[in-house]
Amino acid sequence: MQEINWDPKREQPLELPDATIYYYPNFLSSSNATALFQKLHDSIPWQHDPITVFGKTYMQPRLTSLHGTTATSYAYSDVTMTPQPMTAELNTILTDIHAVYTHEFNVVLLNLYRDGKDSNGWHADNEKSLGPKPVIASVSLGEERFFHFKHRDHKRERYKLRLAHGSLLIMAGAMQEKWLHQIAKTNRPIGPRINLTFRKLIGTPD
Repeated sequence: MQEINWDPKREQPLELPDATIYYYPNFLSSSNATALFQKLHDSIPWQHDPITVFGKTYMQPRLTSLHGTTATSYAYSDVTMTPQPMTAELNTILTDIHAVYTHEFNVVLLNLYRDGKDSNGWHADNEKSLGPKPVIASVSLGEERFFHFKHRDHKRERYKLRLAHGSLLIMAGAMQEKWLHQIAKTNRPIGPRINLTFRKLIGTPD
């Protein structure tokens, strides 16, 4: 798997077969990212849900929370979540995202990876409720973790990108249709990480 070493001065997106990736390693300053991590870690109403994958049910290897400006539920892998209100911090992050990438996001799914044992297996954010070619904006806070992604058809198209503290990753194009991605487990003793994934649920009022 090829590691992508992203130059912080790079202004152009990464064009992949069937997808486009934008990465902003210094989206938030280190101090702002640290303060935001602590605020979210302590104030978000984290939940721990069972998840069903390939017919087997087990507790998700991470904690989650869903927030948004719509009351429409979001379902994946037998988990159904109803959005809680946006907090001031989440609205601020969304405003910052809009400053670099314009898109209509109305929910954010937060993931808390407590240590290296927490993970998110190979998947795509391709639920029907997200519509065709959904755009996902992902903000990373805390411990750096590798983001792995691979093309469904082109087996040689396999990459990994280290997601920095305070970084923003945007997945666009047919990324969710043609690619899979994951945050893998690691045996290294590492600290917690919070990931905020902004998306748009369709069929909801503006």
